Amino acid sequence: METAEKAAESVQKGSEEEEQVASVEAVEAGAKTEAKAEAETEVRAAEREAKREKKKHEHPMRRVELDKVVINIGVGESGEKLKNAERIIEQITGQKPVETLAKRTIQPFGIKKGEPIGCKVTLRKEKAYEFLRKVFKIQNRLYESQFDAFGNLSFGIEEHTDLGIPYDPAVGIFGMDVSVSLKRPGFRIKERRIQRRKIPKKQRITREEGINFFIREFGVNVIEE
Repeated sequence: METAEKAAESVQKGSEEEEQVASVEAVEAGAKTEAKAEAETEVRAAEREAKREKKKHEHPMRRVELDKVVINIGVGESGEKLKNAERIIEQITGQKPVETLAKRTIQPFGIKKGEPIGCKVTLRKEKAYEFLRKVFKIQNRLYESQFDAFGNLSFGIEEHTDLGIPYDPAVGIFGMDVSVSLKRPGFRIKERRIQRRKIPKKQRITREEGINFFIREFGVNVIEE
């Protein structure tokens, strides 16, 4: 009789243990399912955000474009030196430069107001892209400090011979400053004569967008200082 009771108790204990184990497994399974559901929700949210960002950048009115590239050589005087600079900049760009004039008289340097002291050329569209591709093959490193708050870029080229122009002792070595401006479609509203308007803040290009544009288009390395 006692043996039968012990057997019954053993069976009952075994059942209780099985129920406990099943209960624990059910809780663990529920926790795993909940964690999996949360992870899937986060992944879907990230995918939706990525799609929104991609769609925003792909929108034709949000596209960042190259507006113009201005190359400037300042020599500080008129005469033969300025003529040499003009010939060099024309060789590099294939475009005739215009002279830049002194804005004020500086007697210690012998500069008079209105005197030609430099030259510059403005490149747009494919010519601008071609020039930058050539430059960034030579110097592929930029600094964040070279970008302004609107994504525009300024940098210098120490020697014109770096751009494939042979050295001529009679001409010498000229350096140059390069300024690159970016734009979005619709920027014309700030320049048109009729119904001129300011560019909305959301349509302006940020510094980060400018940096990403040059990394994406020209493969440059942007370094923090």
